[in-house]
Amino acid sequence: MDSAAHRRTRRTPFWSLLDEEAKERLRAAGTLTAFAPRQTMLRQYDLTDHVLVIRRGCAKVAVNSAAGYEAVLAIRNAGDLLGEQAALDGGPRSATLTSLTRVEALVIPSPVFRSAARSVPAIGLALQMVLSERLREADSHRAAVGSHAVQARLAALLLELGAAYGRPVGNGSVLIALPLSQDDFAGLVLSSRRTVSRVFEQWRGRGWVTTGRNKLTIDRPDELKRIGEGH
Repeated sequence: MDSAAHRRTRRTPFWSLLDEEAKERLRAAGTLTAFAPRQTMLRQYDLTDHVLVIRRGCAKVAVNSAAGYEAVLAIRNAGDLLGEQAALDGGPRSATLTSLTRVEALVIPSPVFRSAARSVPAIGLALQMVLSERLREADSHRAAVGSHAVQARLAALLLELGAAYGRPVGNGSVLIALPLSQDDFAGLVLSSRRTVSRVFEQWRGRGWVTTGRNKLTIDRPDELKRIGEGH
């Protein structure tokens, strides 16, 4: 796995940075809300005024360009804070957040969250750490694009998803049952759908992966690891 992917795997979620007093403050301030798979949780350019903390499930963060291209920036998991940028500067949403699985999230009004961040040191410190980590994550992603081939970035991504969301299905294979399209994979590695489709076609032919509707099986994780580490 490339170093950028390794750092993404190791980052500490916002909720895990809080002590019990801070968690109780946010629980009391928020409303636990359920989102069905593939439901829009936040929409780019909207002026909604709240933050979310994912308690269960995972979601994708994507940005749509003027040309209609969707770049998937990240996948967020249980414990992650979302919508903090608009909550802090009062601007429109910078990205669209879509649930990949059933998600339960704590929805907290932005004014209440800002007040809590000022008055509860653990919340303010955790917020600063999240903002810093997001900047490092973006820098690492850009650096990986310039220094690693698409095959290496895609191999590292699949191994990361397999470690976080996969389940063994026999003979060393790992099933990733997330509703991610080839466009999503292309966005996550900052490549074109055509290039990613070509790589998947090559890997299917070699027996390394099996693709299906909303699922992907890594049949030869050793080969993907070799490609990821080799670059």
